[in-house]
Amino acid sequence: MSTRQASGPNRANRHQFSDLKTVLAKYFYHWPLFVLCLIIAFTGAYFYLQNANPAYEVSATILVKDEKKSPQEKAVLPELEQSSSPKNAESEIEILRSKKLVSQVVNDLQLWTTYKVHKGLTSKDLYENPPFKFVLLKKGSFDGEKMEVLIKDNKHFEVENLNGNKQTVAFNQSFKNSTGTWLLKPTNVLDQYIGSVITVTVKDPEMVSNAYIKSLDAHLLDKLAPTIGLFITDEVPQRGLDFLNSLITAYNDAASDEQKRTTKSTIDFIDRRLASLTGELNTAEKQVEGYRSSQGLTDINSQAKVYLENVQANDNKLNEVNVQLNVIAGIEQYVNSSSANATAPATIGISDPALNSQIEKLSELQLKKSALLATTPENNPLFEPINKQIAVTKAAIRETVSGVKASLLNSKRELQAVSNKTESSIKDIPVQERQFVGMKRQQSIKENLYVYLLQKREELALSYASTFVDARIVDKANIGDKKWPKPPLIMAIALLLGIGVPFMIIYFRQSFNNKITGRRDIEKALNVPILAELSYNDSEREAIVVNTKHHLVGEQFRTLRTNLNYLHSNLLQETDAYSANSATITAPRGKVTMLTSSVSKEGKSFVSSNLAASLAASGKKTVILEMDLRKPKITRVFDLPSNHPGISEYLSKGNIPVESIIQHTPDNPGLDVIGVGQIPLDPSELLEREGLTTLINDLRNMYDDVVIDTAPLHLVTDAMIIAKQADVCLYIIRQGYTTKDELDFLGTIVEADYLPSLQIVFNGIKKNKYGYGYNYDNSYYSEQRKQVSFKRAFKGMLSRF
Repeated sequence: MSTRQASGPNRANRHQFSDLKTVLAKYFYHWPLFVLCLIIAFTGAYFYLQNANPAYEVSATILVKDEKKSPQEKAVLPELEQSSSPKNAESEIEILRSKKLVSQVVNDLQLWTTYKVHKGLTSKDLYENPPFKFVLLKKGSFDGEKMEVLIKDNKHFEVENLNGNKQTVAFNQSFKNSTGTWLLKPTNVLDQYIGSVITVTVKDPEMVSNAYIKSLDAHLLDKLAPTIGLFITDEVPQRGLDFLNSLITAYNDAASDEQKRTTKSTIDFIDRRLASLTGELNTAEKQVEGYRSSQGLTDINSQAKVYLENVQANDNKLNEVNVQLNVIAGIEQYVNSSSANATAPATIGISDPALNSQIEKLSELQLKKSALLATTPENNPLFEPINKQIAVTKAAIRETVSGVKASLLNSKRELQAVSNKTESSIKDIPVQERQFVGMKRQQSIKENLYVYLLQKREELALSYASTFVDARIVDKANIGDKKWPKPPLIMAIALLLGIGVPFMIIYFRQSFNNKITGRRDIEKALNVPILAELSYNDSEREAIVVNTKHHLVGEQFRTLRTNLNYLHSNLLQETDAYSANSATITAPRGKVTMLTSSVSKEGKSFVSSNLAASLAASGKKTVILEMDLRKPKITRVFDLPSNHPGISEYLSKGNIPVESIIQHTPDNPGLDVIGVGQIPLDPSELLEREGLTTLINDLRNMYDDVVIDTAPLHLVTDAMIIAKQADVCLYIIRQGYTTKDELDFLGTIVEADYLPSLQIVFNGIKKNKYGYGYNYDNSYYSEQRKQVSFKRAFKGMLSRF
């Protein structure tokens, strides 16, 4: 019991191993293709390693101000930080890798233009010392245009024009082609390249910028310090140095411009406020002066002096509250504004750090949105996170402003209450002096506010004129290690390509192959037994059994003969049993076997002739009928004359004896052939005559086996007519030639039962090519291997591709 249970998995394992061998055999058959691809891949890898240029890693390090990392640090002059916005290193990395900065550097250095000179199989990039500079006057096509420029002398060069002809052009002279309108400016090294061909490649600046953004690596070197490392790899080290240094310069310039723009906005606000206060202060001073003159007041008593001091102190506080309320009103207007270009209000006098931080954050977000709007449509999904941050920040500002405003209004009410109380307590002061104090108080308020704003303006002016930058260079751009292509990696890639490319070619070719390649293809589509399998015959002659007795295909035909005899024996037993039941006696008669196929070139005549020869070799009197009346081949196989009277004459005339159409084969005793004779014009009509039945019956009495070679069934109906006279029908299917569509056709034939006792012969099997077939060869049947000619071997090798 246990042995039987174990046999199942063992059979499954053997089946899987067999499938693996089948798959591998399909690919090993095409070994010349693998060898060729490997040779090409390794040759290409060798030349690549010989001519590849090394790449250099260029790096730079900068230090940026990071309030996120060190919020407790204060500037030496805090007044200079009135307009600065809080920064962090992570956001500065994104700015450094922004499309705007990189595009600016690419255009400033003209990195979208390259100059190369070819020396043998290698090329040299002339970035550092080109013989000329390409100057674009009018843009044309930027699709990686390449121009071959031949330097004829120090004044002229030769280039291809729009018509494809070579044209001589002078340096500093404009020229027009598909790239646009441009000119070449010679450099001081032009004389060194006279007679050389310089390849000028002009690419789209935007695509070049995208490539630099992808290759630029920017990351924090230390999480505890805002130090950013910039890295890029380039075949020309000087180009990498120039790119990183220019990028840092452009970053600092952009940060400085943004800082100055914000500071200038605040200074303009203060200037407008100072201009207004100047007129108000002059009016207050004139009122005091006029009142003194009209009332004759020269001094104020001590009580009035004390009152004035108290009132001034209270009014100063009230004034500060009013100023702060005005600023809060400006902030509310700024937050509620829907414009992205609204000017950020000054936060002078507001001591709430949370509000100041939120306003600066909102200003920064709106600036980023404005920058994106310059290059990106507003409905782009990139704006969604920025818009959400702006909305959240505005909501936070509104909440903070509400609290600050409520606090200021409460302070204002308290200060006004104090002022009212003080004024009510001095009713005893003379009216003139009380009026004078009021005028003096207004003058003092205006004067204090004027001095305060004037001081802040000077501080902002000093900040505007300062040259402080956000990025401090720790290490300038420098050249690092030289990176050569790694030979093991290149060779490994070549190996993968050399194996992978032919593998994919074979895989896809077989995937789209509609030909029958294995027994399973037939068994899945049909419920018809396969009587025998025949290997592919590469012999020049078709009569294998006749030519040699010790041959693989000959042994397979002997197997076919044995299986066919068993099949006929079983049919005969069934017939005898039927005769016994019906009390009739049937005399022994010859067995009739018909062979057909779907289309031509499936080996039908080859199988017919060799099967007949095999039957005759076993001692049975055999005759083979050449009943493919359109394209006969049997008489040619056995080297018999084709003009001998045959089936056509027998069926058309009707009075010819059977013996007159029979031909004896000289090399095969016991094997006779009945040829077509003269090819008829109406084969199908000829076969429909009763003479066919008479002919077959006569042959049954004369021979042990009658083999009929018919026309392809899918092309003509001859085989269906002849099948009525046959005991067994053999259907030939050729591996790698018969399409799977023919199995559908054969299925309809089986369902209609047009062919009696139908059996399939799987012909032309190439085990090495398709991975299916017998696991033995001719070594068992032959003492010496046949010498294969070089021509034949070469032809066989080509067939494997």
